[in-house]
Amino acid sequence: MLANLAEAALKWPDFVTAVLRGEAVELVGDDGTTVRLVPEVKHAPKFGSARGLIEMADDFDAPLEDMAEYMK
Repeated sequence: MLANLAEAALKWPDFVTAVLRGEAVELVGDDGTTVRLVPEVKHAPKFGSARGLIEMADDFDAPLEDMAEYMK
């Protein structure tokens, strides 16, 4: 949806409703600058959704050969 600032002042509730529905709204100023209103998308993580995606190696906590001289 594209509108100029004068139209935005008259139809502000319609623009807010459009953004809440997921649409983007662009407002164009008299000098050609634009402002884009977009919905903020928040995805709440679902507990356990990454189960099975990560595997830990058996030797995960074993000393690294590169660090042997620092372990003495």
